[in-house]
This record gives sequence, C-alpha cells and structure tokens, in this order.
Amino acid sequence: MTSTVDFRAAEELLSTAEFEELQPVWHSSNYVYLASLRGPAGETLAAIYKPQRGERPLWDFPEGTLHLREVAAYRLSLVLGWPFIPPTVLRDGPGGEGSLQLFVEHDPNRHFFEQREEPALVPQLQRIALFDYVANNADRKGGHCLLDADGRIWAIDHGLCFHAQYKLRSVIWDWAGEPVPEPLLADLAAAAEALTPPTGGAGILPALLDDEEVRALLDRIDSRLASGKFPEPGPHRSYPWPLV
Repeated sequence: MTSTVDFRAAEELLSTAEFEELQPVWHSSNYVYLASLRGPAGETLAAIYKPQRGERPLWDFPEGTLHLREVAAYRLSLVLGWPFIPPTVLRDGPGGEGSLQLFVEHDPNRHFFEQREEPALVPQLQRIALFDYVANNADRKGGHCLLDADGRIWAIDHGLCFHAQYKLRSVIWDWAGEPVPEPLLADLAAAAEALTPPTGGAGILPALLDDEEVRALLDRIDSRLASGKFPEPGPHRSYPWPLV
C-alpha cells in the first residue's frame, strides 16, 4: 500500500473481500493474523486481522473491546483530517468479529527512532504525538510508526486507546511543552465540534466507545486547545516497554 490509497474504496474492499489465508503474527500480546483476501472483482490484498476472541483480558480495559478501539482510532484520525492510520473496519472473519486493517508495506528498520532524525518527517510525527494524547494511547512504541516507500508515516496498533483515565505512554516526547502549530490546533477545534453531541458524533465513535470515554476524549482536546502546547511526560509511567 502506498500514499495514494483511496480510503473509502479500501474500506469497502476490506468489508466485502473473502478471507483466503491466515498467518499468525508472532510476538503479539493478542491473537493477530496477516490475512490474505480476495475482493469481489478478484482483487487481492493483505490485511491485519485482530479477532475479539483472541484478546487477552486486561485489568484496566473493558474485556473484549480492543478491536473496537482499533476502529475508533481510525475513525478519529479521519475526523481530525489526519489520515495516517491505515483503513480499518469492523467485520466478521474466520475467528469471529474483529478489526481488519489494510497492511502497509514498510521497512521495519526505519522506525520512529530513525524517522525523527529526518526533518522532513517531523510534521507527520507531530500529528501522531498530538493524536496519541487525544486518543490517550497507552502503548505508542517506536515500531508502531511505519514509513512507506513514498515517505508517508502510518501509525498502527491502537487497541489500548480511549481509556477514560489518563494513560498516555509513548516514545514520542520530542516536542513536549513546545507550542503546537496553529493548523493542528485548528484541526483539533474542528474535530471537537464534529464529535460533540447532540449535533455531532453520531455514528462516529459512540457505537465503539462508552459515553465516559467520549467525554474524556473531548476533555483532552479542550486541554490541548487551552494550553496550545504539546503534552509533557507526567509523574506516572510515561514510556511503554519495550520501546520498539
């Protein structure tokens, strides 16, 4: 997949394509599969399938919700106008209901710790850093930032997002406390309006998150708009492990 992907078309294809083969992705905390699919017109594609029944129970996240959070993160990225999460849909598969995300071809050696050394990539990384605060990402590792052949960074693995309690753990603190560029603040303000009930939010996040989580998300947006700065590490554990 390259930067020219048609997101709507990709969503439709992910929703209708037939599963042909599943290969386990090892070294994952939950059951994750690389799926080979074939579309109605014979198109072939690869995607990452995360079934609900393969989710390991966690003490702090509601059981059976990680796949929903993957889809919610994708939808939030579109509302923000920051389409750096690969197209992701909720659908039934061989292992039952789960999230299905278009696979991104990338060089695994060019992770975040390599990307941050390239000035041209900084604006993309800043958006991801701000997104992670808004989504309350509890697990942003360096290997979750994928660089494709066109120089576009794609962010993956968002199952541990949107908790109502602050849980941000990330490796992206390079701009902590610095002013957020005005265009990104404008995107946050527009997203807040789009997600605020009763005029906004219908069909975007409420079906995937509970009311308390949506309210907390809006509160985090308000916090960034009020401060105008990138978040800073707090007294809690602010870094994931492993880092990559």
